[in-house]
Amino acid sequence: MELISAFNASIAFAQSNLLAAWIVLIAAFALLAKCADVFVDSSVHVAEKFRIPKLVIGIILVSLATTAPELAVSMMSALSGQPQMALGNAIGSVICDDGLALAFAGLVATAPIVVIPRVLKTSGIFLIFIEVLAFLFILFDYTLDRWEGIILVVLFVSYMVFLFIQQNRGTLEEHSEDDLHPKPHAPLIKIIFIFAISLLGIIISSKYIIVSATHIAHSFRIPETIIALTIVAFGTSIPEVATCIVAARKKEGALAVGNIIGADIMNICWVAGASAIANPLTLTRKETFFMFPAMFVIVGAMLLLIRYKYTLTRLKGVVLLSLYLIYMYLTVFVMKFSLNSH
Repeated sequence: MELISAFNASIAFAQSNLLAAWIVLIAAFALLAKCADVFVDSSVHVAEKFRIPKLVIGIILVSLATTAPELAVSMMSALSGQPQMALGNAIGSVICDDGLALAFAGLVATAPIVVIPRVLKTSGIFLIFIEVLAFLFILFDYTLDRWEGIILVVLFVSYMVFLFIQQNRGTLEEHSEDDLHPKPHAPLIKIIFIFAISLLGIIISSKYIIVSATHIAHSFRIPETIIALTIVAFGTSIPEVATCIVAARKKEGALAVGNIIGADIMNICWVAGASAIANPLTLTRKETFFMFPAMFVIVGAMLLLIRYKYTLTRLKGVVLLSLYLIYMYLTVFVMKFSLNSH
């Protein structure tokens, strides 16, 4: 009871005034980043305990773990009756992953990042397919309903199964001794405990982000969609950004690219799909025709740039970062006036 009272009191504090909302938002982002970092590590340790292949860990489990903040925020937003925040966070995270995380990976890498052609072809085509499908779902009645959400989640599960089958066939990557004989870690029960606590931290910090970001949006009379597409999307994408930078600096850039493409697919199928199952997501026509074209441009540019010689270079990173900055400008200035115009 005391914990519940303390939680309710802190939520009330976040809604009390603008300064309090900013304090809670910054603190929640810090907690979210730390919990997500621990969650990624514990997820990988659990996978290695059960001897799951390295590529499956990198593309599936790490991507699933790093998109946990997006899922938590979007689910909470959907259940709270804030569909713009839920879908805006999912789409904004895709844009942030491609335009910011991969851009930084290309910029900090000591050498061009080489991408496995087969992974890019299969996952890239699937990514384009589900983006267009989600857009068509929403375009019909400007709502992503429960049945459409179920279809996206089923496609997500099918994608996971496909990758696992491909990995078992050895068509994506050769096995190494490290895959078959992982390094020892802490006892499994301890890893699972850390896994559960970090996941709880992600969920709690996500709740604070929603409350404080909504209060800030209302204080400045800024549409919640803009807050979701910028501040919230960036905050929930911190794990992907950090993973890309660290992987690139450790000369594991291919893992970074695979993680981002996997995270993009999960944001559309898993985050948006599951949120729509929890509560149908409704957008306005203006919101729909801003966020989806923006995503198409940046994701399309990312795939085309990496497709050329199957590498990610510093120059390509600069192009992606430039597109992201243009997107931020349009979001903050152009869309604000468009949504507020009557």
